[in-house]
Amino acid sequence: MSYSKRLSLLFLLDTLIVATAIFVAAWIVYPAYTDILTSNAIITSAIALVIFHHLFAAVFKLYNKVWSYASVGELVAIVKAVTLTVVSAGMVQLVLNDFSILRRALIVTWLLHIILIGGSRFIWRMYRDRHINHNNKSQKRTLVVGAGAAGAMIVRQLQNEHNTELTPVAFVDDDLNKQKMEMYNLPVVGSVNDIPRIVEEYNIEHIVIAIPSLRNGELKNIVEACASTSAQVQMIPKIEDLMTGRITVSSLKNIEVEDLLGREPVKLDINAISEYVTGNTVMVTGAGGSIGSEICRQLMRFSPKKILLVGHGEYSIYNIDMELRKEISDNQTEIVPIIGDVKDKKRMFDIVREHLPAIIYHAAAHKHVPLMEYNPHEAVKNNIIGTKNVAEAADKFYVRTFVLVSTDKAVNPTNVMGASKRVAEMVVQNLAKQSDTKFVAVRFGNVLGSRGSVIPLFRKQIENGGPITITHPDITRYFMTIPEASRLVIQAGTLAQGGEIFVLDMGEPVKIVDLAKNLIKLSGYTEDEIRLEYSGLRPGEKMFEELLGEDEVLPGEVYEKIYVGRTVEVHPSLIDELLDGFIEYDHAQLKEELMNIVYLEREQLAVQV
Repeated sequence: MSYSKRLSLLFLLDTLIVATAIFVAAWIVYPAYTDILTSNAIITSAIALVIFHHLFAAVFKLYNKVWSYASVGELVAIVKAVTLTVVSAGMVQLVLNDFSILRRALIVTWLLHIILIGGSRFIWRMYRDRHINHNNKSQKRTLVVGAGAAGAMIVRQLQNEHNTELTPVAFVDDDLNKQKMEMYNLPVVGSVNDIPRIVEEYNIEHIVIAIPSLRNGELKNIVEACASTSAQVQMIPKIEDLMTGRITVSSLKNIEVEDLLGREPVKLDINAISEYVTGNTVMVTGAGGSIGSEICRQLMRFSPKKILLVGHGEYSIYNIDMELRKEISDNQTEIVPIIGDVKDKKRMFDIVREHLPAIIYHAAAHKHVPLMEYNPHEAVKNNIIGTKNVAEAADKFYVRTFVLVSTDKAVNPTNVMGASKRVAEMVVQNLAKQSDTKFVAVRFGNVLGSRGSVIPLFRKQIENGGPITITHPDITRYFMTIPEASRLVIQAGTLAQGGEIFVLDMGEPVKIVDLAKNLIKLSGYTEDEIRLEYSGLRPGEKMFEELLGEDEVLPGEVYEKIYVGRTVEVHPSLIDELLDGFIEYDHAQLKEELMNIVYLEREQLAVQV
């Protein structure tokens, strides 16, 4: 219906309602006076009411509101318009009838006016909600977990949404005070433990978890309760992801295994990061990788003057460049994609000399443990020499802060990758002693969803019908998400004094077999359908990972969930000797030389402590 037709219809409807209201009110209030309905006072009042109603309807925009989404705000506007209309009509009566007012008739008119005007609008909403929308979609009966503000918002939007097939039928909530209560005409029918029974009793096909502030382990308990049902499960984003402050139906997402980590997210010191990043040139090596690209995304929130996307892979740098450019409509950040290999010292020096970054995040590295066991020379070239090249360029051209992205595998390393990263840490620690640049390393555990992570491998194996291959039933790892790891790296730069190794308190380690079982459930399968197979530990792989040795960590947090490790002086000549002659070593000799350096450090640390 066009706007002009809609306006004409409402205008005529309101005219009829308003004119009728005063006559009905007079008939109710003065039943003994049969000629009251034709008196000048009532006719004059009816004309005044119609005129003033249309005037105040225009003032409060009653003809411009979308009544199919009417709520309390629209009702308040009606009450205001009607009240002012009746008061104005009373003033007309006062003037024209020798200061006499038909008070009781006007009061009843006011009540009838509100009921009829409001009712005409809300009847349309009720009709649309109950018939038009529901008849135009195939309904999936939906259970909402959480009868709080987020749950109420989701239910209201599902009830009003034209393009969703979800129809909410009930809530569950563990709050005893909400049991058997109703919200938006939906009952609270039980607690989380009752979900399997409720799904069967109410023929539930879809479950929405609407609790954005879930604490450790709570989501896992809810998912386990849902897993025994055939209903599809979705959730709203967590609080840290609800940047707009508004939950919408389109923001519902499938539950990922990352959501089940049971970890509280690290809260950033936004002010410190803004002072540190905003308006400065920032360089990220390995910018096309999973960690490097997420660091770039996080940095864009703080509007650096320029961001240098440095990487060896042409396609990966192209992808992150295109992605960031789509998001800078209101951002003045200059994005510079740069193809360059960190092993090329001259290229790194040329980049830093040309752009003079204030901060460098060095994320470029080889990280795959078994591959580096087979290719130790490449691990040394990329992880140690590459780090040394970029770090020396930072020192040469007075970069303010250099942050090395490191790994928990650098603690008591038993493999080439871990040892090469520990030596890379030593490189930046040694430079920190003689440089004006603040050199730091950030060490964290495995990153879910990153290249080389078990999650993409497990997902692919599930898609192929299994089996999922796990090296050992007892193998455990520390895990964090890509965004959290990237935020830690950025936050660490603001804490740097020079020479530190920052480590995140990553909570409890996770058994890989539990991770695989959760992923099977979330993919809609059972362990009978997707088998688990154990293949044995791979070359260089540990059963358990460490973040810091007991004698390495300093007491106390330097920031929420962030600790700093002890350091010892390692003579740089040992590293220089390794780099000068490593080409001549075979694989076994090179691994032995790497291990000798890190073992010597352990002995020195033990003596120091």
